[in-house]
Amino acid sequence: MPSPGRLDATFAALADPTRRAILARLASGEASVSELAEPFAMSQPAISKHLKVLERAGLISRGRDAQRRPRRLEAAPLAEATGWLERYRQFWEENYQALDAMLEDLKAQEARPPTPRKRKKQP
Repeated sequence: MPSPGRLDATFAALADPTRRAILARLASGEASVSELAEPFAMSQPAISKHLKVLERAGLISRGRDAQRRPRRLEAAPLAEATGWLERYRQFWEENYQALDAMLEDLKAQEARPPTPRKRKKQP
């Protein structure tokens, strides 16, 4: 079970579409800051702020390749968040299965012909 602080940081980092796009790009391999900034209409300092949020959340790490400092995806926090969400998915799946079973029972009851009622004898 991930710590609440780490989970909070992961979800906070994922809340921004730019950061999600950066993670999607890093899923295909490491990239430099300039490569990550390329598709966005924002300044290098703005991209750097997004990268710092992702680094603090543990979602990316900074490597070193001569003069280049490529960023790479770190999957562990995403796996922890997925595990946390999976528990709730299972909960809802069980509820949906129970609802499906109840609806099937109702359909079966509606499909049966009505049972004739016995008439009461009058005195």
